[in-house]
Amino acid sequence: MEVGIVGLPVSGKTTLFSTLTGQSAGAFGGGKVEVHRGIVKVPDPRLDELTDIFNPKKKVPATIEYIEVGGMEGDQSKGFDPQFLQVLKNTDALCVIIRAFENEFYPHPMESVDPTRDIQIVEAEFLLSDLAIVENRIERLKKQMKKIKEDHHAKELALLERCQATLEEELPLRELDLGDEERTMLRGYQFLSLKPVVFAININETDISREKEIAAQFPTKKNVKILTLCAKAEEEISQLAEEDREMFLEEMGIVEPAFHKLIRISYDLLGLIAFFTVGEDECRAWTVRSGAEAPKAAGVIHSDMERGFIRAEVVSYSDFMTHKSLAKCKDNGVFRLEGKSYVVKDGDIMSIRFNV
Repeated sequence: MEVGIVGLPVSGKTTLFSTLTGQSAGAFGGGKVEVHRGIVKVPDPRLDELTDIFNPKKKVPATIEYIEVGGMEGDQSKGFDPQFLQVLKNTDALCVIIRAFENEFYPHPMESVDPTRDIQIVEAEFLLSDLAIVENRIERLKKQMKKIKEDHHAKELALLERCQATLEEELPLRELDLGDEERTMLRGYQFLSLKPVVFAININETDISREKEIAAQFPTKKNVKILTLCAKAEEEISQLAEEDREMFLEEMGIVEPAFHKLIRISYDLLGLIAFFTVGEDECRAWTVRSGAEAPKAAGVIHSDMERGFIRAEVVSYSDFMTHKSLAKCKDNGVFRLEGKSYVVKDGDIMSIRFNV
């Protein structure tokens, strides 16, 4: 799963990417479309608890891939680079960092700090990109239907005309109520305004105590999350030794590093859940789509497990933590056998039985 990090010039996206991934990424320049990639571990206190109980040789957290994409650095009067937009189409979700801090040494390229305006600029470019795709496809479909008219063409045309009307009202496609079949029909278009998005509002250090107040200034919308953070402070936190980190957080009035929150929000926006496998050798968190059935979860571990799936032994995390032993969970009837139709729940501890 890929989350694209983007932002207008000097908004703090490189600082955020480096903080998240632990990689030193140089600044982009000249409007060139560049991509930096990094794999990020998903913080999960449940995995930590399981590791403490089983004391395995390895602890393996779930991961998400973040990519920092340059390309907003060019002439804004000409719109975003088509190559930049094309790279973003391959991502599963977007994190747009929005500048809300003042810095006289790094002035905003538009000469004033206005987060609402910057969000509108980014959203407008995504809408225009999607509208161009929709209009071109509608035109081609209509020509095609004059020669051969099939049911699936009529369905696609009706759906795209709904999309066109929404975009012309300057609304993102994520505002549409879409059924599963409609989402499948639109998947190949990779519309930018249909992707879930986090707007990360990058604030001054002096505003950290006002995080919730600042976030409340931005309206809640469908498949949109608002997160306030100070990228500069987050970078400093990430570089501290563990023993110094808690003291720094307390002094800054930060309950939890914001980059931890961003990782979890990204995970949630992508519709992902975690399940666990445990034992003396390894405790591991695995990622699966919410609503996935047991064989799909087995396939995440190994394709042979999905192909030869027989059943899954399952106990919920909360039930396990009540007894803190698989044997006691079995004795108390909370460690159960589930078949192919079982829908995996977030936090399930699973053992797969299979035969190939």
